[in-house]
Amino acid sequence: MDTHELTSRIGENLSVRRAFGAAYEKDGVLVIPVALVAGGGGGGQRTIAPEGQVPPLASNPADDADHGRESRNGTEAGGGFGGLIMPVGAYVVKGDDVRWVPAVNVTVIVLASLSTIRLLALLWTRRRRRRR
Repeated sequence: MDTHELTSRIGENLSVRRAFGAAYEKDGVLVIPVALVAGGGGGGQRTIAPEGQVPPLASNPADDADHGRESRNGTEAGGGFGGLIMPVGAYVVKGDDVRWVPAVNVTVIVLASLSTIRLLALLWTRRRRRRR
């Protein structure tokens, strides 16, 4: 996969179409789902010189016929992307009224609560040790 293809895929995955789902209508109510979209990516390239030789200062990946693998002139390139898409709620449209209905994710709430309790316990333990 070359750099242009990688960046176009990243653009597709971080587009507004991912944040707002396909609207659907049920019983005269229009529902538009909404999600939190976050992501990042990166890539790189290096030139491999044969033993005893100094690598060239620059290489144009467009000249390589085989992107992403070792090519004829000893260039390697690669990249990657990671992302998160999490539902946060929906817009509900009924007639002229629009309201926001948040999505309640019990797992996130429980994990956040447990993390807060753990942090408070750690701070309490450190404070207690300092007093001694």
